[in-house]
Amino acid sequence: MAVPPPGIYVPVPTFFVPKAASNYNASAAPLDLPTQAAHAIHLAKCGIRGIVLLGSTGEAIMVSNDERRSLIGHVRLELENAGFTNYPIIAGTATQGIEDTVQQLKDAKDAGSQWGLVLAPGYFAPAVNQDGIISWYTAIADRTPIPIMIYHYPAVSNNLTFTPSTITHLAAHPKIVGCKLSHGNLSHHAQVASSPRISLTRFATFTGLGQQLLAVLAVGGAGAIDGIAGMFPRTVVALYNGYSEESMNREELRELQYKIARAEELIVQWGTVGVKEGVSRVLGFGERDGTRLPLKGGLPDGEWERWKEAFAALEKRERELAEEAGEHGR
Repeated sequence: MAVPPPGIYVPVPTFFVPKAASNYNASAAPLDLPTQAAHAIHLAKCGIRGIVLLGSTGEAIMVSNDERRSLIGHVRLELENAGFTNYPIIAGTATQGIEDTVQQLKDAKDAGSQWGLVLAPGYFAPAVNQDGIISWYTAIADRTPIPIMIYHYPAVSNNLTFTPSTITHLAAHPKIVGCKLSHGNLSHHAQVASSPRISLTRFATFTGLGQQLLAVLAVGGAGAIDGIAGMFPRTVVALYNGYSEESMNREELRELQYKIARAEELIVQWGTVGVKEGVSRVLGFGERDGTRLPLKGGLPDGEWERWKEAFAALEKRERELAEEAGEHGR
């Protein structure tokens, strides 16, 4: 089965229509498909290798199955129309059940996604053992029509934790082709990405934290699926390229990683609420508080100002990279 190509991916937010729209509904604002596609195309133009639709940043648990199909299909169509043929799209799932997950993966394939990113079921986390995790993922992998990636994010999975040996075991399944590790345990990253029992040609290890990008690349990781790259795509891609192409020296890499890490703390603290605020303020896509209930109100008053210094450094770097590429605008 095909493995997602290495590089920087963005777990994009799901955009909903603004409050001024005639069809706005405060309890469940409709999807804003034009903005969704425009943001995806912007990322592709800036060197982002692929996108994750409907992951945790994409408020997947607040989006219906019909909306999922519509969103994936629209983004795929508009990317093709913009000249990005077969652009990598990974569709997230966040259900607790095997049947529901398999159905979402079938729908994702029909709508144009090449891979699925399957979040672990955390509802009964305290009672779940590693054998149960292996059996759950294996049951899904046996039936999925597209290759899947393991999504290990304890913070949104009731602190359900995988051992490296569990991921190593699952990596042997022909339809499990990678993982996204959204936690700070670098030892676990290393034990998966550097494992002699896992083939790097058929299983890719991505970090979900851009502040760890350099460290994860150094132990064999394939890249990052990173929220701050949704605001500063050229900058995060520059760090990845600087390391993988050896086009930056050690001090340059450390300096850029430091700047990225400082800004990433906004997402560590505020998650998708911080991503929505940043993408709106920095790039002009969507509303600052454009989330669905129970998320409401965006960042607290004065919170964005606390991050101005960190974000100003990345905005400066992003402008410089755009100018080097002969680009203007966003």
